[in-house]
Amino acid sequence: MLIRSLAELDRIRDECRTMVTKRSAVSAGAAAIPLPGLDIGTDVALLVEMLPAINSKFGLTPQQIEQLDTRSKRLIVVAVTSIGSEVIGKFISRTLVMSLLRKMGTKVATKSVVRFVPFVGQAVAATISFGVMKMVGNGHIEDCYQVCRQALLEEARQSTVIEIGPEVAE
Repeated sequence: MLIRSLAELDRIRDECRTMVTKRSAVSAGAAAIPLPGLDIGTDVALLVEMLPAINSKFGLTPQQIEQLDTRSKRLIVVAVTSIGSEVIGKFISRTLVMSLLRKMGTKVATKSVVRFVPFVGQAVAATISFGVMKMVGNGHIEDCYQVCRQALLEEARQSTVIEIGPEVAE
């Protein structure tokens, strides 16, 4: 693993949250413009770029995982499996992102329809878009955080050596 401490892990999580907030603002801006397909296209493009960037910050891209030693790789795979993430350690494709957005179906559909209502609709669409992007991004950050934390703690547990010295007779 590239991350060596819980403090470093917390710092990376904070950096990624800042990135998600910025991308969410871009998504909200695109949702406020009443052009058909612009909002979904923007969201897909943002997620296809953002999810791998988050994976990379946490050291969880397929390439980074492949470079780990066997023991570390096993710890990551076990942690990813226990979390049940669909995007950690995977190649992020448009198809995968579209499947994530489909899971948010009602919110995405509401955003797409409501933005054609002048002024109020655009504000509502922007708010929904911001919220969906934050929810997807921050959810992925938390999954990555938990995977790294679990692997880091397990690695520390496995490498802890207890020395038993000679008994002291009185």
